[in-house]
Amino acid sequence: MNGFEQFRDKEHVKTLVQKLHTIYPGGELKLMEVCGTHTMAIARYGLRELMPKGLHLISGPGCPVCVTPSSIINASIGLAALPGTVIVTFGDMMRVPGSEKSLENLKAEGADIRVIYSVLDMIEMAQKERKKRFVFISVGFETTTPGTALVISEAESRGLDNVFFLVANRLVVPALHALCTSEDIQIDGFLCPGHVSVIIGYGAYREIADKYGVPCVVAGFEPVDILMAIIDIAARVSSHTAGVGNAYGRAVTAKGNTRAQDIMRKVFNTVDAEWRGIGLIPESGLALQEEYERFDALKFFDVPLVSKPDPKGCRCGDVLKGVIIPPECALFGKKCTPTSPVGPCMVSSEGSCAAYYKYGD
Repeated sequence: MNGFEQFRDKEHVKTLVQKLHTIYPGGELKLMEVCGTHTMAIARYGLRELMPKGLHLISGPGCPVCVTPSSIINASIGLAALPGTVIVTFGDMMRVPGSEKSLENLKAEGADIRVIYSVLDMIEMAQKERKKRFVFISVGFETTTPGTALVISEAESRGLDNVFFLVANRLVVPALHALCTSEDIQIDGFLCPGHVSVIIGYGAYREIADKYGVPCVVAGFEPVDILMAIIDIAARVSSHTAGVGNAYGRAVTAKGNTRAQDIMRKVFNTVDAEWRGIGLIPESGLALQEEYERFDALKFFDVPLVSKPDPKGCRCGDVLKGVIIPPECALFGKKCTPTSPVGPCMVSSEGSCAAYYKYGD
């Protein structure tokens, strides 16, 4: 058995499910998977159907595109309309609705908007097309932020003056604090994100476990990974202990990637930031350090940040907080579908609504 096969082995999964049913303490238990990739994996492998009665897996704000506030989308659209300006973005951002239209709509109207797979691609474009101004829409958690920081540092070393960043990066742990203090929902345990934890380390969640008494366990993305993490959380709840666990030891350490953390701190500082559906979360966002402010699109271009409410009936905010599951939104699968999305949770490949639509509930 090679590669990922051992983490998808049916007999191993069956054994773990039996173990979970044995140690499950009973009653209502709500575990939140923070990562959008976990949401997709749980739906894809039908893991919700394997849970004991009363154990609910709910989705959280683990989709970077989904939590990006409408003010950033609107600013992106405003920038795209400026002559001589090229918007550079990852694919998921293209179809996210702004207050009036999306980047995809603007591209169809003739705006120069380019989808990339690496931020370094923008540096090469800007080097070749010096008369154009390139703006990267920077969204993401700690997984992708170090790469963006490196590119900003590279732009400085090359002396590029036609490269800018609309920074909307977010930090995971402050969001967990906000969820734990929310009155909307009681969370009994966090299934912590694997990719983010590679960077920040599983030790970063200790403050959550200690302060709120909520178990935090990091998981990988295969069925066995996820089930092992759920078992760990259930066992901690059953024994009335919290603490932090790591069910993704092949990739995640206690301290994480300290070099990646260093480059983030060098380029960015923390600021209070808005999250769609949750609101303002203290020190949950990033802004460029003074040394790199000349790359800040909002400081160079005269484009305001204007937030507007989600479209009428859209409950993306409640989905992101785990208050409801996607099918409980009246628009889900009717007015809001992947081909005609109303909110970002149906657009992104990591969005909860997209996962439920594709794989069912």
